[in-house]
Amino acid sequence: MTGAFAFRTACVTDVGLAREHNEDNVLARPDVGLWAVADGMGGHGGGDVASGAVVSALKTLAPSATAAELLAEFETRIVRVNADLRAMARVRGGAIVGTTLVALLIHGTNFACVWCGDSRCYLLREGALSQLSRDHSEVQELVDRGLLRQEEASHWPRRNVVTRALGATDQADLEIIDGPARPGDRFVLCSDGLTAHVADGEIAAVLTAADPQKAVDGLLSLTLERGASDNVSIIVVDCAEPPPPPILPEAGRAAHLIPKSQI
Repeated sequence: MTGAFAFRTACVTDVGLAREHNEDNVLARPDVGLWAVADGMGGHGGGDVASGAVVSALKTLAPSATAAELLAEFETRIVRVNADLRAMARVRGGAIVGTTLVALLIHGTNFACVWCGDSRCYLLREGALSQLSRDHSEVQELVDRGLLRQEEASHWPRRNVVTRALGATDQADLEIIDGPARPGDRFVLCSDGLTAHVADGEIAAVLTAADPQKAVDGLLSLTLERGASDNVSIIVVDCAEPPPPPILPEAGRAAHLIPKSQI
């Protein structure tokens, strides 16, 4: 809990049914107001290292006094990780050591979604699901330019090609969207291992489960049923009203609760 909300969080990361190694990493820090999914690229020893470096850098983030401070410290650490990944790639002769990233930051009643790549952030509010992030991918650019219909995107042969990733360029090319968070909001962060198999409408249907753990388990089960061709990572974050403060006895009544023998 960070003041305005009591958070209920559930998360999972799974290797899937086609890969030998899990290159995804997830982070849940409700005490700070930070959740993240990183989907590594470059194979074993590359992608898992990159996504792990991001999570390791964010694990030690301390609580911030303001939303601006939280975002600034987050960005400082991501810029540093990006530089480290670039240096690692040069040592390896230019081999890819990269990762996508989607993160949710909540401070007070404000949220920020920060991402790079095609890992996604959704918001379920009053029963309606909306995608907050916009994929940094070749197929999304074709859809945006009107060269590809949305229904064709899931079958496009280069649908897995991302146009931004940490470690891919010398600058950490992040995008951000922010706004007010409300009691009852449910946020979902996921790697493309989920969205490759489960459509937005199906995600919304599974998210009707009141328990965030049941929602996460349901989304993972559906992905596995459909072949889970990639690693899959999912985080669900519920923003609930904080519990009311305890009611203390009135000072005038306290004396009546003390045995006379002790007065």
